[in-house]
Amino acid sequence: MSVSSKKGSVIFSGFRALGLFSNHLAHVVRFHKKHREFYVVTAVGNCFHTYNVKKLGIVAVSNALTEDISYLAADRMLVYVASGKKVTAFARNKEVVHTYIGHGTDVHILLPFGDHMISVDRDSVVIIWDVQSEEEYLHLKFDKVSFEVSAVMHPSTYLNKILFGSSQGGLQLWNIKSNKLLYTFPGWASSVTVLQQSPAVDVVGVGLSSGEIILHNIKFDESLMKFQQDWGPVTSLSFRTDGHPIMAAGSPMGHIGLWDLEEKKLACQMRDVHSTAIAGLTFLHGEPLLITTGADNAIRVWLFDSAGGGGRLLRSRLGHSAPPTKIRHHGHNGQQVLSAGQDGTLQSFSTVHDRFNKSLGHGSINKKKSKKKGLSYDELKLPAITTFASESARQSDWDSIVACHRGYLMTTTWNYQRSTMGAHKLEPERFNKNRSLNVRAMAADITSCGNFAVVALSSGHIDVYNMQSGMHRGQYGKEKAHEGPVRSVAVDGLNQLTVSVGADRLVKFWKFKSKELVHSIDLGISPATAHLHRDSGMLGVALEDFTLCVLDMETKRIVRRFSGHRGQVNDMSFSPDGRWLITAAMDCTIRTWDLPSGCLVDCFLVDSAAVSLSMSPTGDFLASSHVDNLGIYLWSNNTLCNIVSLRPLPADYEPTVVMLPGTCQGEEEEDEGEGDADVSEMIEYESPEQLDEQLVTLSLLPDSRWKNLLHLDVIKKRNKPKEPPKVPQAAPFFIPTIPGLLPQFALPETDNQDQKSKLVNFGVLAQKSHFYLKLQSALLSNTYEEPIRLMKEMGPSAIDAELRSLAPDMGGELSVLQAFLKMVAFMLDSKRDFDLAQAYLALFLKLHLRLISQEPKLMSEASRVSQRLEETWTNMQTLFNQSLCLLAYTKSALL
Repeated sequence: MSVSSKKGSVIFSGFRALGLFSNHLAHVVRFHKKHREFYVVTAVGNCFHTYNVKKLGIVAVSNALTEDISYLAADRMLVYVASGKKVTAFARNKEVVHTYIGHGTDVHILLPFGDHMISVDRDSVVIIWDVQSEEEYLHLKFDKVSFEVSAVMHPSTYLNKILFGSSQGGLQLWNIKSNKLLYTFPGWASSVTVLQQSPAVDVVGVGLSSGEIILHNIKFDESLMKFQQDWGPVTSLSFRTDGHPIMAAGSPMGHIGLWDLEEKKLACQMRDVHSTAIAGLTFLHGEPLLITTGADNAIRVWLFDSAGGGGRLLRSRLGHSAPPTKIRHHGHNGQQVLSAGQDGTLQSFSTVHDRFNKSLGHGSINKKKSKKKGLSYDELKLPAITTFASESARQSDWDSIVACHRGYLMTTTWNYQRSTMGAHKLEPERFNKNRSLNVRAMAADITSCGNFAVVALSSGHIDVYNMQSGMHRGQYGKEKAHEGPVRSVAVDGLNQLTVSVGADRLVKFWKFKSKELVHSIDLGISPATAHLHRDSGMLGVALEDFTLCVLDMETKRIVRRFSGHRGQVNDMSFSPDGRWLITAAMDCTIRTWDLPSGCLVDCFLVDSAAVSLSMSPTGDFLASSHVDNLGIYLWSNNTLCNIVSLRPLPADYEPTVVMLPGTCQGEEEEDEGEGDADVSEMIEYESPEQLDEQLVTLSLLPDSRWKNLLHLDVIKKRNKPKEPPKVPQAAPFFIPTIPGLLPQFALPETDNQDQKSKLVNFGVLAQKSHFYLKLQSALLSNTYEEPIRLMKEMGPSAIDAELRSLAPDMGGELSVLQAFLKMVAFMLDSKRDFDLAQAYLALFLKLHLRLISQEPKLMSEASRVSQRLEETWTNMQTLFNQSLCLLAYTKSALL
């Protein structure tokens, strides 16, 4: 099995998710005594996030669980999470420290209770756990028909007491230490959704599914006051503790009612706090701050500093409340990702920090009216954006984004700098007389200069507009550009050509300025989508038979065709250098195609199909959005920091599933460890010493090992020291002294022995070196690889000494001199180490030229070496001349 199948993807690895902040579960607020700071914990899928309330900056992301979280609770030390049938306790907002297993069905309610923790499952089985030992302390079973547990709370100052609320409307107070039912409250004939302790002792806030809110004294079983909200069941309750008698109640409509408990009336309404149900709301203790979360993937902090009683938005973290449909990087630094969602909003997410995120809002038909009435009126809302284009060149001067809306002919502009909808609505006048025609905008693009927008329609028309004024500046074609809907339109980087891809199977190239048709290509199959990489001039086109083709804008020809997807291709993106084409399809695969080789080099599966892709302009991240996922997922490019060997994948390659970033990180790390070992084995490649026998090969040795062999005597003379180094006399640890009244150091005793003789021992020099012996044996066997290898390992001084020792007056022999000349001839014949052969031969002739001229045997061997050297050099000179001639001709022809 290859590395890719083990690891999932060789090029991309999951980094993190953007735009995920909360879901339909209630949040938890914690207070850190040491930091003196509040933290809010929200559930996101199978992990939870921790934010500081002061700046809403993310503090920690927990390790992922195997199932989605169904309930959150927390005490001073731990965060308790219910997922499936088990409960998990996290320490330091990240690490799993305890796991509680014992429920038969899914757990849906948790309540920390001192050293114990209470969990309730769907069968109304209540288990009280000892937190540290993970053992069951008490097991209670309620009858679902008569008392189905729907809410749990601990009344303040009630020792060992727990209050249970039921779907039937009744309440029960239990002593869990003695396992006794103390009191049963008859209830209000409506399901209890919320139980919340009020600032007053014995008083509990009860929220019902009928929308009724009751403040009940459980000590005397008396209802102190009742309120009724008309927005459906009460989803959450919270009380202010900063001196104002205000109670906040959440609703499924996204509205919050603020009730004055002294005057027993509605004090204020906060409408459209969230676009979906209020999942949780909490007043911070002793502060005029309200934290709200909803299923619309948003966290908001409201400040109550006005006399009217209503809160104003202080800070927020927003994501899409419906899955994104189109994502694109904005700008050239790759730090901002623009995203259009099915909720109709256009948002910008930062890859650096959440505080740089911003929402450009929801599109509206009439901006002024929508400001007065609010966007809650559906007739003013524009539908979701299907596609958009952005350009940062002139974004500080005028609108820089153009967007197409589902089912609308009108195209809207957006201003990124001001984070709002733009000033213009681009719409051609040709359809003013007949509005009944079902014509809609299909594609749009902005020129690289930021001055013009090109909009393609389902009727086959393509119009050009000025981005500054919003005026119509012409159309392509006399009547229509295409016979049928236009799937895609793009302008090249120099505003020379506009390319359009139509459902009539044609790709047409137009002059941007004169609007003339230059060339058209028949694809044979109707296209689904297309994407242009301006820097390289490559146009990727996805066809409806799930194949891909790549066109070159310069030659206007199809240069590559790819097949392999088994579903509709949703989106594609080029790498910044134009080398890779990355595609995503409904078969849940993300594939990377290498354009120079024309091969598939990477492929991996994801849980849900990717609907949009965008490669960062810097090449560091790939961003993807997926079906039924609210987040944008970043994949890091491994080739920027690791050596990745890309090999063509076989036609029958079966990709493996890769979890989306932020899930199952531990398993991925283990797999990556195995994969890295395989990658290192795969990229190991040993180059042969010679690629071909006809090629003249140079050695890989550094120049210092052979280039200065002829000038070694000059270098030694220049580096010779002026005087020999003086060795300092070693001082003893304790310096001896002479006995006497005055301390005097004793002088060292002079050594009168004769000095050692400095005469050279010729017996030592008479010994033959290892190279000498190998050269002798090579003369008999006629194989010279071993002496050549030994010479390569020597330095310049060692080579000089070895060649001098070959002479007869230094203990050598004439046969060995002849063997050295044969070794050089062998190197020339093999055409390897050509530079070394020249250097060794030059030094050999410098040292032994007189002796060679006197010996006929050496003279004949030297003449044979000279002849071989001349033949080799003549052949190389011919090749050099041919190459120079070809280069000169090419240069003159181009000029």
